Amino acid sequence: MKVLVINCGSSSLKYQLIDSDTEGVIAKGLCERIGIDGGIISYAPEGGEKEEQQIEMPDHKKAIELVISYLTNEKTGVVKSLSEIGAVGHRIVHGGEKFTQSVIINDEVKKAIEEVSDLAPLHNPANLIGVNACEALMPGVPMVAVFDTAFHQTMPEEAYLYALPYEYYEKYRIRRYGFHGTSHAYVSARIAEILGKKKEDLKTIVCHLGNGASISAVRNGKCIDTSMGLTPLEGLIMGTRSGDLDASIVEYICKKENLSVAEVENILNKKSGVLGLSAGLGSDFRDLEKGYNEGNAGGKRAIEGFVYRVVKYIGAYAAALDGVDVICFTAGVGENSGFVRQKIVDRIDFLGITLDEEANKKRGEEIRISTPDSRVQVYVVPTNEELAIARDTVALVK
Repeated sequence: MKVLVINCGSSSLKYQLIDSDTEGVIAKGLCERIGIDGGIISYAPEGGEKEEQQIEMPDHKKAIELVISYLTNEKTGVVKSLSEIGAVGHRIVHGGEKFTQSVIINDEVKKAIEEVSDLAPLHNPANLIGVNACEALMPGVPMVAVFDTAFHQTMPEEAYLYALPYEYYEKYRIRRYGFHGTSHAYVSARIAEILGKKKEDLKTIVCHLGNGASISAVRNGKCIDTSMGLTPLEGLIMGTRSGDLDASIVEYICKKENLSVAEVENILNKKSGVLGLSAGLGSDFRDLEKGYNEGNAGGKRAIEGFVYRVVKYIGAYAAALDGVDVICFTAGVGENSGFVRQKIVDRIDFLGITLDEEANKKRGEEIRISTPDSRVQVYVVPTNEELAIARDTVALVK
């Protein structure tokens, strides 16, 4: 079966066409600046040359129309007609408490997704637009929702509840939900395969480190805690997000800078993190690493702060798990920055870890970076969220 995986953002759309039999990518691409002047679509068929086109995309329906036109193009397309696509898997950011696993989309599911959109106002509405556009252009093709939050729904109450008046949870469902769930699920399952063990027999810490970053504690194949919270703002220091901070800081900045809560929230989401710590050097870790090595104070401050927060969470989750068997690095920074990985591992050697420095020089490879005699093993496991979405989609529609 050929599965089209769609990941809609507020002004972007990532897509992959996957052969579920071989799990190979047939084609992939990206639509950027949807609803904004200067739209760009890219398309890359497997084994072919990447194409880019500047074209206005006033909405997601137009973007999906363009995706389909590329996939079915007589010369460079990879399918002769849409009838070859057996299902569409949609990444949905927030499923609230209702969705603990992926589901086939119907009107009831769409209504439930809409009802929790206030928890992800930038993402869920865009995700639904993508669903509706695909339904209009591909009538009769099964649509599946795969939720970022679903994997974390196994957290116990002690981990997901905030110490607020309990009525706020009862009335508004304010609690920790966690995100990057498809990545954490994929990596924690994949490391069990690599080790030749059942995931039910492992205690795993997954470090999804990128511009957005989160850590999860996985015991017996189930998430027991994760660093992101009600929204993706909580937890680690990220590219532009602050991560954990004293909630009173919001009111303090509002008064000092004469700003609204919404304006401060925008600062915490888009102007903080390593971007803020580096005093504007950037949110790209390649730039920060370069600055660090050149003696730039902002680069050093940002990298050290990021590493420290990751180390704190690893230590906390090792305690929550009552020990840890394996730690996995994944996502953009986790997969590609040996510099950041080394700084983290050097600070958790108390767990009985010795870094294999040669292995740690590798980028984007599935590889063990701890020595064989380390008490806790450390691996790099490249994530594959699109494949995880495709697998869930096939499992539901077959």
